[in-house]
Amino acid sequence: MPAKTIVLAILTAATLTWSGYRFYRLLRPIFRSPWENRFDRIPLRLWGLVTNIGFHTRLLKIKYSGLLHLMIFSGFVILFTGIVQAFGEGFFPGFSLAPIGGHTWIALAQDLFDVIVMLGLAMAAVNRYIVKPARFKGSNERDATIVLLLIFAVVFDMLMQNTFRVASGGDPSATWRPASSALAGFFALFGLHGAAARPLAEVFYWTHVLAILGFLAYIPTSKHLHIFVGIPNVFFRDLSLKGALPKADLSKPSIGIKDVEQLGWKQKLDLYACTECGRCQDVCPAHAAGQPLSPKLLIMDLRDALLDEEGIGGHRKLGNGHRPLLGGSIQDETLWACTTCRACMEVCPLHIEHVPKIVDMRRQLVEQGRMEPKLQDALASLAQHGNAFNQSERMRARWTKDLGFPIKDARKEPVDVLWFVGDFASYDPRVQRLTQSVARVLHEARVDFGILYDSERNSGNDVRRVGEEGLFEMLAQHNMDVLSKCSFKRIMTTDPHSLNALGQDYQALGAKYKMVHYTQLLLELLESGALEPAGPIGKVATYHDPCYLGRYNGGFDAPRQVMKKLMVHVHEMGRCRENSFCCGAGGGRIWMDDTGIKERPSENRIKEAVALGDASYFVVACPKDVVMYTAAVQSLGMEDRIEVKDIIELVEMALDPHLVAVG
Repeated sequence: MPAKTIVLAILTAATLTWSGYRFYRLLRPIFRSPWENRFDRIPLRLWGLVTNIGFHTRLLKIKYSGLLHLMIFSGFVILFTGIVQAFGEGFFPGFSLAPIGGHTWIALAQDLFDVIVMLGLAMAAVNRYIVKPARFKGSNERDATIVLLLIFAVVFDMLMQNTFRVASGGDPSATWRPASSALAGFFALFGLHGAAARPLAEVFYWTHVLAILGFLAYIPTSKHLHIFVGIPNVFFRDLSLKGALPKADLSKPSIGIKDVEQLGWKQKLDLYACTECGRCQDVCPAHAAGQPLSPKLLIMDLRDALLDEEGIGGHRKLGNGHRPLLGGSIQDETLWACTTCRACMEVCPLHIEHVPKIVDMRRQLVEQGRMEPKLQDALASLAQHGNAFNQSERMRARWTKDLGFPIKDARKEPVDVLWFVGDFASYDPRVQRLTQSVARVLHEARVDFGILYDSERNSGNDVRRVGEEGLFEMLAQHNMDVLSKCSFKRIMTTDPHSLNALGQDYQALGAKYKMVHYTQLLLELLESGALEPAGPIGKVATYHDPCYLGRYNGGFDAPRQVMKKLMVHVHEMGRCRENSFCCGAGGGRIWMDDTGIKERPSENRIKEAVALGDASYFVVACPKDVVMYTAAVQSLGMEDRIEVKDIIELVEMALDPHLVAVG
């Protein structure tokens, strides 16, 4: 057996043994994790690989970094043929890819993609060491540098190996290798051709092989582990309803996650898949507000906690073999900062699921009573009165008194549309006038609608995302019992949070309703002629997509179509539709203290709208948005620059000839 083969066999066996052992240590906690079924809808999962991995759909949303990654990724796919060639000829003298084009089209592709990958690496170096995007803050820079150098070594050594083989003479692929041939011509100027080039070809063969083996040995405990786990992580992504959280088992002695070992196998796979790219951090409203939450660092801290538990890759167990997860690896304040807006999950190229993990850890904090007093008070009020305003149930429908016409009691007579009003629309004085406007418009359009009066309770959407699963189920069961005795065709709500809970969360409890947001109903009424605008409003507006209407329920078009029907010119903000920026109220944050926040998300958003320069109205379609953004405009002193308008106000304005005339 040739010495070359023996040496290569020893090096390869040692590397595979060492790397395989490290992979085994990494994957062991995944295989002993609680089960969750991610093997359904196989065709859709495979298509996700095509779009997310093959086409880089999410990565290319940031064009520069998406392009450089595509260059490196596609190059490695092609250059894998060079790796096969290198090890094939090392183990089997005379091995060649010539029968399938190794000396023709494969040689050409290798040469071209050698150059493409090195250009991609140069772009990556500029991005990381010169541009330095803020989203990289907190990522492992040393690890990134080592991996970039290893990739460069693999690609550069392969190019040099082919260059000196061409320079040696007699290489049948020489005419198909433009880059290698050009470099061979250059080195020939210094006498490195023919016999003088052969030793260098052999040197670069070995440096190429060693770079590959070094890369394989290094990968298991680096952030570039995603090279191996990224594809399965995308394949096993969550395909359930976006707004339906995994149901907690209330029969267990303890609910929620208090130890990293309790995470399911896919949740642990998430931790290994994270590339530390910081896209999630970049769009997080809590992070932008200066709160102690970065979705990226949360995943990194969870990964470190898992590695600590296993004693893997330089991580060592503490003296007692255990470090507390909550209050140790993950601070309580980090979890309470989350608005559950889902922006982090929407932008993650590898479909990491941040929000379910946060909610599951919150469940444990709630069980232990580790929450701030304002949140405790809100939950107590919800448990006692069914609302967070500490108001009697009898006060829920008080807003109907001054309408001048009765609203049907859906508990007593059939209706086409059952209006689930929601807490803020029912109790908050700043929103009640808009609730009355909705009622007047529906009445004018002769919609057959009714409400539940004092039988309605909070939908439980934010209660559940706070982590109070028991209270959520109590509220949900009450509403489901009341609704089961009513006769209606569909449920309408002005509150996206209620839309999400009744439309998605309640399905896990056995209730499925036909849900419609009021903007969709308004659009139907305008299209049918039941509502006829008196004329154009003639104003420029910008529209804010509520998280639970847009990202969670896909309700992007109806509000915009309504404004188009009203002849309102919409000037979109840069962050719109699925990239909308959260108001900061979701996930129960509206019930919590915001002391210490550098800039409220709502104020950040108003500044973005004002910067458009021509928007008179900041249009919203959520009761909480009315509260948050009205307060933000006042706090910023921008009342003379922009006015917060609920979409129902535009409809009423358009229906009134006098209001249309004055704009």
